Amino acid sequence: MSLGIVFLSEVMGTMMLTLLGCGVVANVALRGTKGNAGGFLMVNWGWGLAVMAGVFVAAKSGAHLNPAVTVGILSSGATDYAPNVPISFGSTLTYFGGEMLGAFLGAVVCWLAYKQHFDDEPDGATKLGVFSTGPAKRSYGWNVVTEIIGTFVLVFVILHFGGGVTGLGPLPVALLVVAIGASLGGPTGYAINPARDLGPRIAHALLPIKGKGASDWSYSWVPIVGPLAGGALGGLMAQWLPLVTK
Repeated sequence: MSLGIVFLSEVMGTMMLTLLGCGVVANVALRGTKGNAGGFLMVNWGWGLAVMAGVFVAAKSGAHLNPAVTVGILSSGATDYAPNVPISFGSTLTYFGGEMLGAFLGAVVCWLAYKQHFDDEPDGATKLGVFSTGPAKRSYGWNVVTEIIGTFVLVFVILHFGGGVTGLGPLPVALLVVAIGASLGGPTGYAINPARDLGPRIAHALLPIKGKGASDWSYSWVPIVGPLAGGALGGLMAQWLPLVTK
């Protein structure tokens, strides 16, 4: 498979993921929407189903949709990112680039869909929360720990889906994301995906959003470093576990 197809697949899949994921947050958080005040569990389910949609769209490239998943596969000892896509420096950058661009574009389209509600929402922090994550209690070290744990669970379990017969396609991944959000999402909003957070944060900074306020760049490194570390640990553990269970 050409790297151009991989790139386009990851762009479109991650765009769908972010459009629907940021969209459910907008529906719950912004003033005057039909889903306003729908609650955190509605956000959990919305993000889970957003992941399922993105996985279907990006099936050709293996549907990483997430640099932490790419790093997890890399650290797991695999030789291919997807069928006929060998692991190399070039293919790694292709996945990262597609994921970042797709996340940015999905956030832009979400803003277009909710433009009037963004205009009516008086709170800048609420607007930022549609695009990117933020901590319930700001403690950078512990926030990183939370993101490491959540992303470790995501990658470790995803890598084990291939070892069993589920026959359900993307549904197990969607349910896993719902479980992570409901169980581990409270402290940081469970970015568990550097592209999902950084791409929309850049969109927030660039878009002409009325009364948007700052993009909280002082926190932005947490949902990058934590998920990448958690993804690497998940891949290493997935590689190590069979060695100790033989």
